[in-house]
Amino acid sequence: MSGSHAHRAPIPFAPVSILTRLEGAAVAVAAVVVFVLAGFAWWWMPALFLLFDLSFAGYAVSNRVGAFTYNLVHNYVVPVAMITAWGVALSAGQEWGVLVFVGACWLFHVGVDRALGFGPRPSE
Repeated sequence: MSGSHAHRAPIPFAPVSILTRLEGAAVAVAAVVVFVLAGFAWWWMPALFLLFDLSFAGYAVSNRVGAFTYNLVHNYVVPVAMITAWGVALSAGQEWGVLVFVGACWLFHVGVDRALGFGPRPSE
């Protein structure tokens, strides 16, 4: 390989267990149910599905940055917090639909990724 072309390591991948896949599928189904019960059309979820994969852009910098940005976006914490905040607001008579819209789409994405066997990325 010539000196002008640096060798780049492949994006690290760690397979997930069948239990994690089943859990991801259940989370994705629950996200669809919440989304539809909140009054949104189901087709928004697949339409926005790839939006969350923009977190892969970090891999253009390095595997470490890519793993960080991917793992930051591909976990359940923030979308569950958004849906919970929506539920609390709703119980207080406030309608913060954007929280459940984004949160459920995000949760659906992460759940489907897990169901397909994609888990957190190792940084090295």
